[in-house]
Amino acid sequence: MHINQIFELSITLANERFQKVFKRKHKKMGYLKEVEEEYIDESMTSKGITVIYRDSQYKKKVKLIIDLRFVSDSRSSDKLIRKLDKCINEYFDFQYKIDDFTLSGVTFTVNIDVDSRENVLAYLKVLKRIGKVKGFSQSEYDCFEDIDSFCMEGNSNDIGFWIYDLEGFIRNQLVDKDITKKKIRSMFKESEGILRTEVRLMKPKAVRCYTGTDDVSGQITKLVEKSSEIFLDVFTHIIPYGDYYKKNRAVEIVREKVGDSVLRRRMLRLLALIPEKKSLYLAQKAMNCRNVEKVMEEFAKINVSPVTISKRHDIKFVNSLYSYLR
Repeated sequence: MHINQIFELSITLANERFQKVFKRKHKKMGYLKEVEEEYIDESMTSKGITVIYRDSQYKKKVKLIIDLRFVSDSRSSDKLIRKLDKCINEYFDFQYKIDDFTLSGVTFTVNIDVDSRENVLAYLKVLKRIGKVKGFSQSEYDCFEDIDSFCMEGNSNDIGFWIYDLEGFIRNQLVDKDITKKKIRSMFKESEGILRTEVRLMKPKAVRCYTGTDDVSGQITKLVEKSSEIFLDVFTHIIPYGDYYKKNRAVEIVREKVGDSVLRRRMLRLLALIPEKKSLYLAQKAMNCRNVEKVMEEFAKINVSPVTISKRHDIKFVNSLYSYLR
């Protein structure tokens, strides 16, 4: 499983310091792309770094968006930190270094190849039936308007989970863009059949929770080393294990494979409650079962998801998403 990481570093500056840095770069570049109150410097994108100046009335902030794919191909965290620090030092004329910034967010991205766009849409239809899980609720974002997606946001943990149709997302982003047809065809081909999945630590609190430190260099090192662990920690909390079936077929399998009568009865109850409550979490609560984790573990053992395919959906089966995470 390949995981790409995008870090967001930020620093808030007093107005005088901000204007000094901003005017120097604006003069050097001659032009900075302006979007609302932000000015974007793309001069270091080849090195994986985009610099954003936010010149709002109340807060002057500089953000660095760092895409590790383009920063370093080394597996050494020390080399990565040294290279990042060197780039930041040189860009800011040695006035600021990496540890002057706050690691304000990080995104872990996995492209799950499910072979076709039809499969992508089939997965998203069934995933939406999860509804709500403990600690997370479904969210909507403007960037996914008219795009099939399933997004969750932590109620209090500052963690986001996005899974969406990458081809549809790219198609939407390319509207009215001046790009050659050959380039567009290439981008569509690369994104076809891809379920893009993102785990987002959206604020410093979430970053500290997974790293146990406030030191930016140390945080980046730990996040790189623990990327698979962090991604799967959130993924497994939201997505139940098992293949997806119509409810009647899932009921048949539970009856065939689960010998414990009490456990079997609870599993059948959960299968009935999820469509009724339109939420995995609310269904689990309605069961009034002290050990609902044991019920979920048994579903995983027989490789059946308790979240089933809708009667209105014309497919009868889709493989567990976990079969692709290898």
